[in-house]
Amino acid sequence: MEILVCVKKVPDTADAEVVLKADGTGIREDDLASGINEWDNYAVEEAIRIKETHGGTVTVATIGSADSEDVLRRCLAMGADNAIMIDDASFKGADPYGIARGLRGAVGKGSYDLVLAGAQAGDDGFAMVGPVLAGYLGWPHATLVTSVLLEGKTVKVTRELEGGLEEMLRIELPAVLTIQTGINEPRYVSIMGIRKVRAKEIPVLDHAAIGLAPGETGADANLIRLGALAVPPAGKKAEMIKGTPAEIARKILEIVKERGGVA
Repeated sequence: MEILVCVKKVPDTADAEVVLKADGTGIREDDLASGINEWDNYAVEEAIRIKETHGGTVTVATIGSADSEDVLRRCLAMGADNAIMIDDASFKGADPYGIARGLRGAVGKGSYDLVLAGAQAGDDGFAMVGPVLAGYLGWPHATLVTSVLLEGKTVKVTRELEGGLEEMLRIELPAVLTIQTGINEPRYVSIMGIRKVRAKEIPVLDHAAIGLAPGETGADANLIRLGALAVPPAGKKAEMIKGTPAEIARKILEIVKERGGVA
């Protein structure tokens, strides 16, 4: 079983104050920590578990610059066998279609039975790269996958639907799956583990090496163009109610009645 996992380095905004760039085209990342995209982390773990059960190899690939190497080495320390870096200079500002075209080139460098990716990226949240990649490859796909079971030349998956529903599918290989968080428990990666793989060679491919012409990548080739980002308007401020407990209770009851909460 030959598996390719698509990964991405993203800024961590969970506990940080997000500040927009002056031109509204993105956020300021100078003071933000960054690491592997959360959804991709689960995809790597799932690929390694499949390898441990069925044999084969796991390759991780990213479109990024030199500062994305630490994410690839983290994946190698988890148990991936190989890593591929696609230099992002020619992909600067690329939309999900451009990124998928680049990853299609990475898939073409091997003979893969299965491609895994995170269900979405924590920075742009498009949730498009996996399905678009499947379209370019002409492979079947499933999104928001919460379980994976290989059965010969097919894979049985469960995927998350709206309202707590789930759907079970049987898909012919080769296929593309986008992985939802919670499908597994990603293993801990130690500093020692990362040190053990620091000397492993990671090939860096440019657009020509993956069969793309310069005009097929970058912002000029985008099918989706960003207008601007904006912070949502602040809602109404909280109303502080003062008085004795009885007075506060009466006031709250009046407010609830005014808003149709009680008759």
